[in-house]
Amino acid sequence: MTAREKVAFTSPAEERDALERRLARDLGRAVAEFAMIEQGDKVMVAISGGKDSYTMLHLLLRLQRRLPFPIELIAVHLDQRQPGYDGSGLKAWLDSVGVRFEIISEDTYSVVTAHIEEGKTYCSLCSRLRRGILYSAAERLGANKLALGHHREDTLETFLMNLFYAGKMQAMPARYTTDDGRFEVIRPLLDCAEADLARFAALQAFPIIPCNLCGSQSGLKREAMGALLGQLEASHPNLRAVMMNALR
Repeated sequence: MTAREKVAFTSPAEERDALERRLARDLGRAVAEFAMIEQGDKVMVAISGGKDSYTMLHLLLRLQRRLPFPIELIAVHLDQRQPGYDGSGLKAWLDSVGVRFEIISEDTYSVVTAHIEEGKTYCSLCSRLRRGILYSAAERLGANKLALGHHREDTLETFLMNLFYAGKMQAMPARYTTDDGRFEVIRPLLDCAEADLARFAALQAFPIIPCNLCGSQSGLKREAMGALLGQLEASHPNLRAVMMNALR
């Protein structure tokens, strides 16, 4: 059991506030270390409707209020027209936090399911289609940076997948410039633990939108890497933190 798990809270509100402070610290450290946000930035924040992107926008809005210089945040959500999709909760939440936002509707679901054989992984094609749409939106909106909600476990799992299956030692970069040089992609949640993000999202009661593509598949390589990390950390506490330090 880690030190984080031993903390006893007197109320859900106390736990939520403590988690917010920890996540804000983790995000702030990554933003500062990798110079992700600078004066005058116009940051397009990709909102999938999952726990990570909700929390990322929440924390970036908090950071925006505390920065000694101005930045602009624009939230963009892509409706991929999946069966059963309901974005009303997301739209209501975006209205409530007062951020400028845009919802784009593109039927990537039909494209992915039509081109990927049953039993094969949807992630690669879905990610490419989604990323292309987000890049176009960022250019149209005049954003110079695009924030994605990948967290610590995403980074470590990607590193292990590249190591085991591609034979290369490569993880997700904290920030990078697109090939055409139009803007930078940043990952502010790089140091944030997925368990913390999940618990905070639950305590905040974010209106989560389930994914009926990759979220409906099991037996993925990424799942296997996550399970491996869990098994190793059971006997080696703080393994994930140690690995992140090594990747630095």
